[in-house]
Amino acid sequence: MNIVFLGSPKFAVPALEALLDAHHTIRLVVTQPDRPAGRGLAPRAPAVKLKALEHGLPILQPVTLKNEAVVDAIAAHKPDALIVTAYGLIIPQALLDAARLGGINIHASLLPRWRGAAPIQRAILAGDTITGITIMSLDSGLDTGAIVLQQAVPIDDDDTAKSLHDRLAELGGRMIVQALAAPLVPRPQNEPDATYARKIDKREALIDWKDSATSIRRKVRAFNPAPGAFSTLGRVQIKIWRAEIEPRISAPPGTVCEVGPEGVVIACGNDGLRLLEIQRAGGRRLHAQAFIAGHNIARGARFGD
Repeated sequence: MNIVFLGSPKFAVPALEALLDAHHTIRLVVTQPDRPAGRGLAPRAPAVKLKALEHGLPILQPVTLKNEAVVDAIAAHKPDALIVTAYGLIIPQALLDAARLGGINIHASLLPRWRGAAPIQRAILAGDTITGITIMSLDSGLDTGAIVLQQAVPIDDDDTAKSLHDRLAELGGRMIVQALAAPLVPRPQNEPDATYARKIDKREALIDWKDSATSIRRKVRAFNPAPGAFSTLGRVQIKIWRAEIEPRISAPPGTVCEVGPEGVVIACGNDGLRLLEIQRAGGRRLHAQAFIAGHNIARGARFGD
């Protein structure tokens, strides 16, 4: 099948590889422009572009798809289908109409739950125990198209956004090949069940120790690897990368109740949180024991003050 592939971050790479392994013809890879990144703000290519270069695939990096010349350039490849995953821009109807099968999207949730930009993080934050991959037909709405194929994935208690992202990305690659291999009957989404996974705001990563330990731990997991759940100790920002719930802790929220080789225990609005992997601003991620050895954290100190 002749395919134009639209995707940008690492999540989309397994799908591109799976399509190539299944001997589909990738006529064009459309991805986001290179963006400044890192401390030096040097231009950084999207992960999909790097993978496309490895395979010698033609690449297009438009700033917008709301441009007739861009749409014509993509349509000139006469694709049977547009395969879209984590591309980052709405696909205009004129472009969908240019492919015989239209657009087919790989989305990291069991739609209609968690439409939008951050379905993996939102599922963890909400305490969902299950998520999955949806293959759907694209229409003019935001993740509103008919469902072609779905597969559920459990969310483990220790899953972070990264671990769940990686499992779902691999599954998405396998499922898109499956969806193209046999005719499937799309079914409409159940609109009353729809929820929206809005883009993550870095301010959400600030920990409020008055929240329950369960809620804060979900935040730690959901914001690993980015932007990182954080608090302050004195005037120093501290990021928390891994933590466990410590039951039956009773003290004012944010109070350091225990400091030892097994971690730093902080009182929450309900129960406590044992910090296991910590990072001081400008420092490295460290296991709690190593962090404590190099930083003075005293019992009775207060996080978040």
